[in-house]
Amino acid sequence: MAHDVVILADDKSPLSTKINWDKIGDVVNGISLLYQAVREQQVSLVLVDVPRHDIKQAIATKIRRPNGLTEIWKLVVGDAVDRAPEPFFDGYISVELGTEGIAKKVKRIIADKALLERYGIVGRATEMKALGRMISRIAPTDVSVLIVGPSGAGKELVARALHDDSSHRQGPFVAINCGAISEGLLESELFGHEKGAFTGSVGKRDGLFRKAEGGTIFLDEIGETKPDMQVKLLRVLEDGTYYPVGSSVPLRADVRVVAATNRDLMDAMDEKRFREDLYFRISAVKLVVPSLMDRRGDIQPLLQYFWRDQHGLDYSAGALERLMKYDWPGNVRQLRNFASRMVALKPAGLIETDDVDKFLSEQHAAAQHLPVSTGRTVEEAGQELIYRAILSLGNEIRNLRNLITANLPNGQPGHDVETVGSAGVEPGSTMEEMEEALIRQVLQETGGNRKETARRLGIGERTLYRKLAKYNLR
Repeated sequence: MAHDVVILADDKSPLSTKINWDKIGDVVNGISLLYQAVREQQVSLVLVDVPRHDIKQAIATKIRRPNGLTEIWKLVVGDAVDRAPEPFFDGYISVELGTEGIAKKVKRIIADKALLERYGIVGRATEMKALGRMISRIAPTDVSVLIVGPSGAGKELVARALHDDSSHRQGPFVAINCGAISEGLLESELFGHEKGAFTGSVGKRDGLFRKAEGGTIFLDEIGETKPDMQVKLLRVLEDGTYYPVGSSVPLRADVRVVAATNRDLMDAMDEKRFREDLYFRISAVKLVVPSLMDRRGDIQPLLQYFWRDQHGLDYSAGALERLMKYDWPGNVRQLRNFASRMVALKPAGLIETDDVDKFLSEQHAAAQHLPVSTGRTVEEAGQELIYRAILSLGNEIRNLRNLITANLPNGQPGHDVETVGSAGVEPGSTMEEMEEALIRQVLQETGGNRKETARRLGIGERTLYRKLAKYNLR
């Protein structure tokens, strides 16, 4: 452990002197010595003693220059659990645990890092460590797994980790994006077809379930499948049987099925676009892959991983800072795109702030052609456009109704018009603020009738209840 752990200690710390640091790692007493240590050896963990207040973001970034996966944990007095996190520290350890307690904590940290490395997952984020531990628990079982996360976040990587650590690891791993294939072709792709089953089927063809026999099949974007296909998938999951297109002879599949989605299937169930029985069949365990925006500290190690074979390629501190501030709507896939571009343009050079700005400006310009703004997914931005359109239309209808009412003889009231008004939303409001205001107004117009509110909003009642709880609306 001594070669993995370095302690930046302070001789003046009264509590620190009670810890036998030699049992935990190598001790250094200055920042310059710490820099030297991380350059000369592979350091997995740096512990920063209590009185050291000289660790800031720039210093932490420099410590991680040789290895972006180097974790920096701060030693604290008292409880280490409920402390507000600082972006450049990976966690906190109470010195009151004593030598043995700190040594056990360090061992767990190193074990978490080793687990992610084993699965080929690059990251230091707490969420990724929790994900690694969950994979290790459920991979050896046959329990069904649903992987949830935005596009480009690494769902297929998680599925491969589940496969590689399972009893099916000797078999093939087969992946398919259900949202990229039309419904008619998807059935043939998954289950195969007989000769003459449809126009153009000049021969018999095995489907992916047959090709994945004894292994794992990964059904990405399963939320994009149609109800008819969902029935067929449910049958495979329940009894292992399926029918090739054009055949009346059932086949049996010895395959582990792992599914993934980038959308809220609960909403899809409310809207009758996804079967509840299939959802509960595929989601005995749900694994959540966080977006890159939610684990910005992993950007540095990810870049180093993408550039692991480009020994002459480097980046300035300003360039990394720009990358850390960007929202990365395309997640890890978009970051890989940036890394590949820099390899092509600067195979042995220094990446500067201008290089990053040029890339980001081009990303923003490309996004102008889609209903998406920087920092949001296409789906989120599309929803925002819909909300803005509804609010704008509702405001116009309200103004027209008021105008008609004002010009009626004897001040007669106009007919009651079912509208969704502007809800007092200010220009530039966020999508969540608009959504909350819209729900609040329709609730008021329906006298609190939740069933009618859900109908007017065009959403399921279950979805409405979740949103009421989210915005604390009663």
